[in-house]
Amino acid sequence: MKRSAHHRSASRRFISFFSGALGLDLGLENAGLNPIAVNEFDRSACATIQRNRSDVRLYAGDIRQLTANQLMRDLGLKQGDLFAIAGGPPCQAFSTAGRRLGLHDERGNVFLHFINLIAGLRPKYVIFENVRGLLSAPLKHRPHNQRGKDFAPLEQDELPGGALLYILELLEKEGYTTTFNLYNTANYGVPQIRERLIFFAARDGQGIPYIRPTHDEFGRNGLQEWKTLREALNNVVETKPECGKFPAKRLKYFRMLRQGQNWRDLPLRLQREAMGASYEAGGGKTGFYRRLAWDKPAPTLVTRPTMPATALCHPTKVRPLSVLEYAAIQTFPLNYSFEGNMDDKYRQIGNAVPVVFGKAIGTHLIKFDEGRLKDDYSVYSLSRYRGTDHESWRQSVLANQNFLF
Repeated sequence: MKRSAHHRSASRRFISFFSGALGLDLGLENAGLNPIAVNEFDRSACATIQRNRSDVRLYAGDIRQLTANQLMRDLGLKQGDLFAIAGGPPCQAFSTAGRRLGLHDERGNVFLHFINLIAGLRPKYVIFENVRGLLSAPLKHRPHNQRGKDFAPLEQDELPGGALLYILELLEKEGYTTTFNLYNTANYGVPQIRERLIFFAARDGQGIPYIRPTHDEFGRNGLQEWKTLREALNNVVETKPECGKFPAKRLKYFRMLRQGQNWRDLPLRLQREAMGASYEAGGGKTGFYRRLAWDKPAPTLVTRPTMPATALCHPTKVRPLSVLEYAAIQTFPLNYSFEGNMDDKYRQIGNAVPVVFGKAIGTHLIKFDEGRLKDDYSVYSLSRYRGTDHESWRQSVLANQNFLF
């Protein structure tokens, strides 16, 4: 995966942090940006980086051990030289599935150090991605068993949205104009329904508009139709797939289902038996005993395809998606190598930004930088949620929670 000098632009150098398996980095590079250094803490991901991109300087370890002065000294940079800083600060601190400790979580603290490095290096642009849960994460989390009429009202720092407002305020103090929205990657040629927040921060001038979609579920507005799982796996040939295993007691039910089906398609008499205690739980539960459909995009790839509530079963085989199939759905090159054990590989791929979406992000940024963006993309749907763009989100948070910002 080494790139010749001829493919690189010295004027568009970037550093990435929380780089993982380099999904975002590869996409940005394919768009025309030049990676000069990456930072990653996870040992297996570091091995993946070294295996595939030994030509890019790797800072293996905790981001909090890095300083802007050290990076500038090592890389021969001056403040303001970088075209961009990119990264995906850990999302678990803000995920609706986790404990929602926000910036008081250790992983939240590395987010703040990420902002400190931006302040010290002063790149022209910043790109970072996160989960939708960041929109409602508080700056300070109060456990749910300490809320209600018997407890004091929530303080301002404990209200939804406080963490992101604080992050935006820090960037604003450094002179950056930040815009963001929630994007479904299927709208950009990725064969996967995966929704992530993408933030752009610009050091000088106006905010960066939203990324124009290239695809639509039904090909409306002159766009291409969504890519399907069949298209994603068309070139994947495996004699012995590297994949996890479903527990034997669940195989019986998977064998009864066809592509695109889940537990609700089992005979009524078997649904309760198959689901156990989860049968009485609320929610749609569509991830239980889920077989993927050939002619639709894949659901969001999680870090383990064998978990009961988020199963990712092959459309026709009685097994989870394989590591290679995961990588193809995340649009990594077929010859890309992932290091570590099987769980490590699933985790790296499941956490990555799809490479094709990374290229869409980079292409958009370059067009903006060169003054080639059209203005109005309001006709397009970017995700299935409303109120997730920076303007409507901020209005909602400030109005509903009476924040002083």
